[in-house]
Amino acid sequence: MALPFGVIAIYVALVAWALILIRDLKRGSFGPFIWVGIALLLVLNIRYFIEGAPDAIAFFIGIYDVLDNLGVSATGGAAALAPCPDNACTVWGDRFVNHPSWGVAFHDRFLNGSNFRNSLLYVHLGLNSIVFVLMHIQLARTGAGEHKNMHKLLGRISFVCLTLATIAAIWLASQHGDVSEYGGNLSVYGFWFMSLCVYGCAVMGVLAIRKGDAVSHRIWMIRFVGSMWGAFWLFRAMLLVTGPLLRNWESASILTCIWLSAPLGILIAEIFRRRLDRKKVIAGVTNSSAL
Repeated sequence: MALPFGVIAIYVALVAWALILIRDLKRGSFGPFIWVGIALLLVLNIRYFIEGAPDAIAFFIGIYDVLDNLGVSATGGAAALAPCPDNACTVWGDRFVNHPSWGVAFHDRFLNGSNFRNSLLYVHLGLNSIVFVLMHIQLARTGAGEHKNMHKLLGRISFVCLTLATIAAIWLASQHGDVSEYGGNLSVYGFWFMSLCVYGCAVMGVLAIRKGDAVSHRIWMIRFVGSMWGAFWLFRAMLLVTGPLLRNWESASILTCIWLSAPLGILIAEIFRRRLDRKKVIAGVTNSSAL
């Protein structure tokens, strides 16, 4: 069986990315880490538009197959592992016959689901990818200087894209009630909570700037960026850990990631914002009211 070199390349990229994070933590500057994260996000999401949802999902599941099957015999299993028809939900061929049960359900829902469901997924992924790129441009070029007009324009475009992407996410989540592998209604409410964290921060940022409160706007938009990183990258990173640890409970891993990833992203962003602002206060660059 040919090895899935695409998945192996993702593993190598993730290890390199982790090393970049360690270096950036020591330097206190996260530019390289952020741009690599954006690039990897686009690589994962653009696959859906090139290969179609089922094949892109099989690639995504393949990333988790290795760790989720670690220590499990080929003939064994666990509550959170399940086979899929013809083993089509992975890029590993017959190397792994059991896969994360949420992944099997994910693949089936978009292999055998309606065209409308697939369209909702494409809208969510495509528009969220645009938002993910634009929000970093917005942070790099604030509205306080020469980029004021462009900042406003990109902000409006980003908010429209985010609104449509969130509607698609809420709609998709509303269909999870009978999917036990996701956690049933707990996953519905969890994804709605995730959407609230993301969209709520963005709305608070918009309301603040409409009142002319640039300080609060900056704070809420940094929290929004954190929620987006949490919903995308923390969610996926946590699955790498919770999958093997919680595989004796069918939906415990996926539910943990659904409920915790976005708020953890906000918390991490807030911690780093406060540290950065304290450094600026010490340096006399800004006012302590921004803390």
